[in-house]
Amino acid sequence: MLRAVALRKRFPPDTRALDNVTFDVADGEVCTLVGHNGAGKTTTMNCFLDFVRPDAGHAEVDGTVVARAPIDARRRLAFLGEQVAVYPALTGRENVLFFVRLAGRVRLSRAEAGDALARFGVPDAAVDRAVATYSKGMRQKVGLAIAAAAGVRNLILDEPTSGLDPAAARDLVALLRRLAHDGCAVLASSHDLARSAAVTDVAVCLARGRVVGTVRRPGDGVSLDAWYAARYDVLDAETAA
Repeated sequence: MLRAVALRKRFPPDTRALDNVTFDVADGEVCTLVGHNGAGKTTTMNCFLDFVRPDAGHAEVDGTVVARAPIDARRRLAFLGEQVAVYPALTGRENVLFFVRLAGRVRLSRAEAGDALARFGVPDAAVDRAVATYSKGMRQKVGLAIAAAAGVRNLILDEPTSGLDPAAARDLVALLRRLAHDGCAVLASSHDLARSAAVTDVAVCLARGRVVGTVRRPGDGVSLDAWYAARYDVLDAETAA
């Protein structure tokens, strides 16, 4: 479970990045942070990763307050950025073996590493090729396989569908839904509202560092595009007033 509790953060000289940001991501849920550039999405995720320390409030991973026990919290989550942090010179299988071992988990056999990759759609023919030859979508599958093989139950993804072709994006959405079905808490940021609606259990709209709206099950009769636009229309009206 991931929880943001009254997060506040300012950057010099006087930029309000976060202002009382509060939300939960339960086990088995996908939560998507949406908002314009500069809304606070990345800063919020960075509080969970201990890349940024909030001035007030806190982020929790499975009940562990990140700022108090950052190493313990980081062991409980995996992060996939726009560029997946795997070693391009290693094969897909070697990356799984290396990173699962680095995480301090039980040592996997080569066969188990291959099974983990297969579960996330990496073809058998690619398992023992260098990751440098993989597409971006394939690298993301390796990252998800590593997280699952390491037993991580909380995932944070920054713009996961950015730069993917439609087929790769659909594959990724299906994999995220599978992980949530298996009990993982998934937090993602996205500008891709159409694809977000297909995977999201709860969408949190940020603007100027504040939560300005939350909607559950945006794919069930709720247009995420229309809901998102309405949040910003209200803000524009407040600014004009």
